[in-house]
Amino acid sequence: MNISVDNVVLVVSFLLFISIIAGKTGYKFGVPILVLFLGVGMVFGHDGVGLEFSNPGVAQFIGVLALNTILFSGGLDTKYTEIRPVLVPGIVLATLGVLFTSLLTGIFIYWLTSNMFTTITFSFLEALLLASVMSSTDSASVFAILGSKGLALKERLRPLLELESGSNDPMAFLLTVSFIQWLQIGEESVLLILGIILLQLTVGAALGYLFGRIAVRLINKIDLDNESLYPVLMLTVLFMVFSITSDLKGNGYLAVYISALVIGNSKFVHKKTAKKFMDGMAWLFQIVMFLTLGLLVNPSELLPVALIGLAISLFMIFVARPLAVRLCLIPFRRMTSSAKHYVAWVGLRGAAPILFATYPLTAGLDKANTIFNIVFFVTLVSLLLQGTTVPAVAKWLGLSGENRQKVKLKTFEVDFHDDIKSTMSEITITRAHLAGGNRIMDMPMPEKTLVVMIKRDEHYFVPTGSTELESGDVLLLISDNERSLKETYARMGIKSTS
Repeated sequence: MNISVDNVVLVVSFLLFISIIAGKTGYKFGVPILVLFLGVGMVFGHDGVGLEFSNPGVAQFIGVLALNTILFSGGLDTKYTEIRPVLVPGIVLATLGVLFTSLLTGIFIYWLTSNMFTTITFSFLEALLLASVMSSTDSASVFAILGSKGLALKERLRPLLELESGSNDPMAFLLTVSFIQWLQIGEESVLLILGIILLQLTVGAALGYLFGRIAVRLINKIDLDNESLYPVLMLTVLFMVFSITSDLKGNGYLAVYISALVIGNSKFVHKKTAKKFMDGMAWLFQIVMFLTLGLLVNPSELLPVALIGLAISLFMIFVARPLAVRLCLIPFRRMTSSAKHYVAWVGLRGAAPILFATYPLTAGLDKANTIFNIVFFVTLVSLLLQGTTVPAVAKWLGLSGENRQKVKLKTFEVDFHDDIKSTMSEITITRAHLAGGNRIMDMPMPEKTLVVMIKRDEHYFVPTGSTELESGDVLLLISDNERSLKETYARMGIKSTS
């Protein structure tokens, strides 16, 4: 099906709409939302409805923008106080963990294609390239699944997993590009490639920290007349950090994530607005990226690689990733065996491996199409097998904590600054609540909870203790903390949602 320029916007908006609806439906049944985004792209692609899209360069460009936005948003939301206790193991997993996973998987792929699947063969370097493309855990998948489930984990596992997934893409990218160069230039380039890897990591980390500090000062010093421009400024900073760092031979992905950590853990004006904007942009780019990558693949081409893809998937899930995690976490004896098992299980593949698989395509390597299709198949298996079982495995291993999902305000669109620890909520008054009296002072609320505003029909007003309540009134409550809020709910006979 050929799409005219006039219909591009309609088609894109329709695909986005279908993806959002599919994601909402899939969430109820425990299907990872990112799988559904990929699925929508595949359904509407060449082998489905018939939308023609076969440009890996465009897909790569969209993927780069998307991955940077996702990493930046994740970094903004990561609190240094939470990751500080897990900083060292997180960095080890993000570097050595990726390297060990790549080496183990590469050796297995070379053995597999030399002895078991003779119709698909890879040289040792090609096997290592394929393994490197898939070697990192995907930040989009981990952030989305842990965030959407509101999963609370013991032993500081959540910040560890988010830190690892947010910072290990640069290592996988470097390995991917390095093996492509090795295949193109020859074995004599190995020392040069090792030097480039070290240089990119060092420059990327240094510039990320530097640009993060500069960005905070810039945002606080600049006086924009329109407050809506501050989130746009944040988005501009993001892409400038990536571009400048890449031009200076550093790793742009690493610089983006570190700069976001610096910015997110600093005080700057309109911080809440900027973080919400970046969160929305991250979700938009996630949908667009997964849709694009779904359109790029032809499901009929996955069948010839299904068996080898399944074999590689199972090896990575049950052998390579667990071994790599065990090796990396040997020095950290305080971490329980159950926690290490769980870290190994949440080695989710996602959009990043598929994005990195477009680099062999744009480089024109002989077996690039086969590599891309295998990576896509492995990603689907990982998301379906591991992604759907993240909460269940945590519970099975005894690592589930008490879920603390933030109370969502639907009537009052207000929010606190991050430094304010009070909690807001809203309740709708029923006749049962008025049984003991209809004034606010008659309500059985603890001292540390206040009614600060009431919505009656279409009118909003600030109440006093003697204000008489009516059935249907919506009350905005402010409590000192979550404990006071739960006590309020208990006294009012309302089931807590947090």
